Amino acid sequence: MMNDRLMSRNPLSLQLRAEDFLPANEAEKQEMVIMRESVTYWRDAFMRFRKNKLAMASFVVILCVFVFAFAIPSFYPYAYEQQIRGSENLAPMEYSEAEIAIIESGGSVMPHILGTDNLGRDLMIRVMMGSRISLLVGLIASGIILVIGASYGAISGYFGGNLDMAMMRLVDVIYTVPDILVIILLTVVLKNPLNAFFEKDTFLSGMSSIGPGLISIFITFSLLYWVGMARIVRGQVLIIKEQEYITAAKALGAKNARIIRRHLLPNCIGTIVVTTTLMIPSAIFTESFLSFLGLGVAAPMPSLGSLASQAIGGINSYAYRLVAPSVAISIIILSFNLFGDGLRDALDPKLKK
Repeated sequence: MMNDRLMSRNPLSLQLRAEDFLPANEAEKQEMVIMRESVTYWRDAFMRFRKNKLAMASFVVILCVFVFAFAIPSFYPYAYEQQIRGSENLAPMEYSEAEIAIIESGGSVMPHILGTDNLGRDLMIRVMMGSRISLLVGLIASGIILVIGASYGAISGYFGGNLDMAMMRLVDVIYTVPDILVIILLTVVLKNPLNAFFEKDTFLSGMSSIGPGLISIFITFSLLYWVGMARIVRGQVLIIKEQEYITAAKALGAKNARIIRRHLLPNCIGTIVVTTTLMIPSAIFTESFLSFLGLGVAAPMPSLGSLASQAIGGINSYAYRLVAPSVAISIIILSFNLFGDGLRDALDPKLKK
């Protein structure tokens, strides 16, 4: 064995022997292999994310919320706009007199799990639809923020100089704009034009159910909420663009658009994914808050914020109506925040143990 030969030699001797240069056999090669199996960046991130029990639990909760909001309403016996005569203001798991008569005659009636509101609408299906609206707003808003913010920040950081200074000063100005005021103004200005447009266009007539308030929220996200993403991506690009492979790409004649699209943004993907994920609960909370103020979706389409707002009016007599939408908002926002924190820990190489 090579190790035995090395140990038998005098450590102070400088004489070289031919045996020392013989090829190592397979056993000696295996003794020197101490590295673990090579894994990709995403596989390593997934392995570390899977070890985070809190993040995995949040991911499971998010999947359950999606099933609750998108799958169950398709076979739930009640509709969110359905008004059941004689079933107004029912408590959870309570039946109306007509429903009791049906049960006594041998029929079956689905119980109102969360009760009904003052118009006889089942609160369970309305919470489901409200969760769907909140999730859609969060996903669509985060997509808008991702596209605008990542593109703007990458361009600003890559070109630098006066262009970077001008673009960042625009970001500073946008930061000072009060978003709530913009949404209120847009809702008032766009209400009549949007309603008239939806009435004329039969293809888009279904969008009138969401109301001008929600469309104003999307426009505001497009105008204002991308600035945080832009700053984060710009900071990453300023570091990455000094790497040798960017210099090599420039020397080979790669165009600026290709460098940004194929080299800079893919190497910021970890930061972009985490930031986008953490934007979802922020967008959901903003929509719920505005719907609580009456600036969100149009009736009868429910939102978690509008359900909470309606429950406030009868909180002394029907306090249970406030519990379901409040708990749903809390669970959704908390789950996405913990999920985003888990992604950050998994995708950040600096936190790798």
